[in-house]
Amino acid sequence: MQFHLLAAAYLFFKHRWKFLLGVLVAVIVLMGVTLAIGKIYQNLDRDPDRGAIAMPNGALGESFATPIYLDQGWNVADTLWYYNTTQGSALIPYDFFIALEQVDSEILFRDNQHMDLFRYLPQKPTFFNPDGLPVGFTKEYYRQMNYVGFTCAACHTGQVNYQGQAIRIDGAPAKADMVSFLLALEKALVQTLADEAKRHRFNERVLALRHDFMDADQVQDALHHWTTKIELYNRINHSELEYAYARLDAFGRIYNRVLQYVLDKGQLRGILLELLNDNDQPLLTAAQVDHALDAINDTIIGDDEFLLIVERLMSSAPGAPALDEQSMYLIRDALFNEPNAPVSYPFLWDITHSDYVQWNGLAGNAAVGPLGRNAGEVIGVFSILDWSAQPPGFSLSAFLTGQRKKLKHIDFTSSIDLINLQRLEAQLKSLTSPVWPEAVLGEIDRPKAARGKRIYAKYCQACHELIERDAWDRMVIAKMSDINLVGTDPTMAENSVNYTGRSGNFKYTYQDTGVGPLVLEDTAPVIQILTSATTGVVSSADPDKFLFRRWLDWLYTLGLSFFENDVKYSVKAGQYRPDTTTRPYDSLLAYKARSLNGIWATAPYLHNGSVPTLYDLLLPAKRPGDPENGEYRPQQFLVGSREFDPQKVGFKTEGYEGFVFRTDLKGNFNNGHEYAAGRTPQPDGTVLPALDPTQRDELLEFLKTL
Repeated sequence: MQFHLLAAAYLFFKHRWKFLLGVLVAVIVLMGVTLAIGKIYQNLDRDPDRGAIAMPNGALGESFATPIYLDQGWNVADTLWYYNTTQGSALIPYDFFIALEQVDSEILFRDNQHMDLFRYLPQKPTFFNPDGLPVGFTKEYYRQMNYVGFTCAACHTGQVNYQGQAIRIDGAPAKADMVSFLLALEKALVQTLADEAKRHRFNERVLALRHDFMDADQVQDALHHWTTKIELYNRINHSELEYAYARLDAFGRIYNRVLQYVLDKGQLRGILLELLNDNDQPLLTAAQVDHALDAINDTIIGDDEFLLIVERLMSSAPGAPALDEQSMYLIRDALFNEPNAPVSYPFLWDITHSDYVQWNGLAGNAAVGPLGRNAGEVIGVFSILDWSAQPPGFSLSAFLTGQRKKLKHIDFTSSIDLINLQRLEAQLKSLTSPVWPEAVLGEIDRPKAARGKRIYAKYCQACHELIERDAWDRMVIAKMSDINLVGTDPTMAENSVNYTGRSGNFKYTYQDTGVGPLVLEDTAPVIQILTSATTGVVSSADPDKFLFRRWLDWLYTLGLSFFENDVKYSVKAGQYRPDTTTRPYDSLLAYKARSLNGIWATAPYLHNGSVPTLYDLLLPAKRPGDPENGEYRPQQFLVGSREFDPQKVGFKTEGYEGFVFRTDLKGNFNNGHEYAAGRTPQPDGTVLPALDPTQRDELLEFLKTL
């Protein structure tokens, strides 16, 4: 039998090798043509203003002329492609976002004045953005439906205003208040459902677009569905700590989305039966739990099923528990973790030259690390996760996530666009840090800066190395500092390691760590679960493409990740707790120091945005017993303004209706990193004397040059 098979194979290849070679050549040519067309398309949007517009009556009392751009290595087309390239985010149907009105108003929700209130940057219509959506909002097409979603630019494009002149800075931290935006979106959707006149206008606008909806009933069904989804997302991710502008607990929210989608029916049933009410009585009976979970998939609870369970738990129908909001929050707390550690949006220049990224160095940047990191990010910003349970059989994602011996395995189909994530990462290679614009913000005192450079070498350079901003071979080495050494607010680092959740179908699978493989238990660190989930996503091809192209694109993306990524695996630098077999993620209980190129454009400072200016960062935090007449970091200040203070190097902190940032709340602490104040030891243990006012001024002048 084996002889006959070998003979047949020999004859096939003998007579078909020319055909196979021709197919291979055709595939290579097709891919080349596709890539060439893509490159041409990428350069089609050439609006000279890069879509930016003036705002004569902007939010928070601001007004500014059409923003200018600094030379950061990108041309007009590069910027506009970055702003508008989808990554697979699907917040709500696109037509809904176009048609939706604000609460108690007939003005559109997407109106520039309204979006500016959340500090999203307004834009005019351009080729890639025909409806003039703000920076970082774009149209996503997935499985015959158009959605509005976020791009990288929504959180990583900054603006500095000074005396009426605005400067857009690509890759800089955004001022965006995503939480308030999502809460306002929820209220607008809810009111549209409830208000007959508003609903009628909404229906007319959506149907007039003639895109994805054919009649009013279809619009109303979808409106109810998406309103419920946004409501659920906001409930799951409610935090007692307000984020306000320029911050987001992205990892906390990514963690919660993953926990929602990996949960299995048995685990959920066990959790619901264990819950007690205020009288220490079972919150739900077994019959009520079984009713809520009737006909739900055993292996994985899909998005629609999760919404159905919530609806059943809150229903007042016979046999249903009719749970109130307080009881639903009890369930929320049992399933998810509070995302209460908001951090500043990091800047993106030099990210492709960095060995480790994220504030606590969580993500290695070697090999396919960037692809996994970006896939995790899109999970957090509303990708559609069409994950499903599949019968036994070979699956690459099941193999790589350790599910090959499971009775059923999770298929990780999603809207996440891997090839665009790879292209966006490649685009960031050419982005350089912004140079202080002396023509707008004032000239740098070079002799003073030279004196400041010597102070920098002594006080800062052990952690914040100096690099050439445009050197092609530059490498940004993350210098990790244990949270107890650097002394800054520990909440983000602690949450990343200590948060746990139910592992679903990943239970009893092997998870690689830096100290060896671990077996995931029923309850596991969310970081382990997230790693498995992103591995599954990265190993799944795009379902929106026909079979042949789907796998060619996937192979091309993986190939680029390996062969175009110059970052190789390396041991972390700095002082941190080593990972051990009993504590495999202890190295994450640290924060990262990195090159400070462009630091002037990235206020507020520290990882949690608790210090408004570089001037304030050089001061000590006030401690009990400190004299009242000393100079300290502000204990509270306003955030939200884009108006720049070139003397203190940061944004305006008073004189407008912004958000009051309080530093006495956990997650907002402004202590630590007090090297210039003579309180935090250097890496070698030396405590240098506090800088005097003249020295601080000189160091600040040098920081402007970076």
